[in-house]
Amino acid sequence: MDWLQVIVLAVVQGVTEFLPISSSAHLILVPVLTAWDDQGLAFDVALHLGSLAAVILYFRHEILRMVFSSVDALTGKGVNEDAKLALWVVVATLPVCIIGFLGRDLIAGHMRSTLIIGISLIAFGLLLGYADWKNRGSRSEYHMRMKDVMIIGFAQALALIPGTSRSGITITAALLLGMSREGAARFSFLLSIPVIVLAGGLEAVGLVSSPEPIDWPAMIVGTLLSGISAYLCIHYFLVVIKKLGMQPFVVYRVLFGAWLLWFFHF
Repeated sequence: MDWLQVIVLAVVQGVTEFLPISSSAHLILVPVLTAWDDQGLAFDVALHLGSLAAVILYFRHEILRMVFSSVDALTGKGVNEDAKLALWVVVATLPVCIIGFLGRDLIAGHMRSTLIIGISLIAFGLLLGYADWKNRGSRSEYHMRMKDVMIIGFAQALALIPGTSRSGITITAALLLGMSREGAARFSFLLSIPVIVLAGGLEAVGLVSSPEPIDWPAMIVGTLLSGISAYLCIHYFLVVIKKLGMQPFVVYRVLFGAWLLWFFHF
């Protein structure tokens, strides 16, 4: 890979991983709009590693509290709100794991079309806009019930449909349940940790048996750029939604989805 390809792919991955605008919709354009060869499995793993490092670093204090509180809960020292939040993250991850495993062949073989991506961008974008306009609750990620967690978890499984956006659909569900914008976004970001670990782990397993050579300089730079762009994305996204809400992202999704449909199908 040349360095322009490394930079573009890393930044696109880092930014779109956490914004509610669908990473799959953006990454599908790269081979269409450029003459670049496929970046390879090793580079995909590196990009996921960068995104994972960013979200862990950003939420390091919350994660440490969740880990220590979970250990205390398991050793009989009581369950506090951090231990409960850790449990909610695990529970909400189960639906996407089960549905993703059972439906992986269908998703990989029949749903990665620009038609589905374009429609998903528009439909789920409008749903996000409705949720942000209709429900402006005040509950944080620490004030959820089991019912809320299960609904958000099954909503996350919808992100297996390309163009939906994992962060977009989980934030939408959380807003409809009466959570605040910040609480919905923060819980969505915490949910990304096990999902990225699982996705990156599956790619890493495939990498072990892959004969392709590893371009270590590109891997290192890609990881760093993906991580930096993802960290900045998380930080500024939380700032923007306090002032402007989700509507700018809704407008972007609808326009982008319409452009995809026009460009590929009309």
